[in-house]
Amino acid sequence: MKTDVLGIQYDNLTMQEALERGRELLNSPQTVYCVTPNAEIAYQALHDEAFRSLLNGAALVLPDGAGVVLGARILGTPLKQKVAGVEFAEGLLGVLEQTGKRLYLLGGKPGIAELAAEKMRQKHPGLQICGMADGYFKDEAPVVEAVNAARPDVLFVCLGAPKQEYFMQRHQSDLNVRLMIGLGGSLDSFAGTVRRAPKWMIRLQLEWLYRLIKQPSRFVRMLALPKFVLAALKKRMKG
Repeated sequence: MKTDVLGIQYDNLTMQEALERGRELLNSPQTVYCVTPNAEIAYQALHDEAFRSLLNGAALVLPDGAGVVLGARILGTPLKQKVAGVEFAEGLLGVLEQTGKRLYLLGGKPGIAELAAEKMRQKHPGLQICGMADGYFKDEAPVVEAVNAARPDVLFVCLGAPKQEYFMQRHQSDLNVRLMIGLGGSLDSFAGTVRRAPKWMIRLQLEWLYRLIKQPSRFVRMLALPKFVLAALKKRMKG
């Protein structure tokens, strides 16, 4: 079931339901992509029709962020829960381990994907990671060629928004994978170089505050969150 939140058609799913949907997409006959728009990405899409269309063209659109969940509630169309991209990816690692599907990691600074792969394998010894590459490239053709040569089933695309979303859309017909997922800085989280907020802050929907405290340079970007919520309030007031 889709829920419209300021023009983005989110899949209204619990985390478990999202993982079940991900499992289904692994058996899809064609290449599909998944996006995880938070309030910052959603606010950008609010003012960019082409980007909004790209997001809505995804096979799976997950609400990554407290701002999106709050915006949906304000609009009177509540979502079941926040489905953080990094948590969805972590859950999917277990599915890949169980099913023997292969994973490719793309993005991050040099060395981050390798470190993330090492930590993933420690937690999921049976996980098949068939390749990895950092996000510092200009020519996309060799990247596509390398991914196809590795024959993954799933591709984690961690290039940051909107670069990763446009990469997935642009190469949907070129890449021989089942599922691509845009995951921003998730490889840093898997590698342990960037820590997530304490569980109590995540539970209280305060992860954005933790990230701002840890990275004050994100202040300007974080302004998208209150702007997104304000846009939802304005729409609600207009009926």
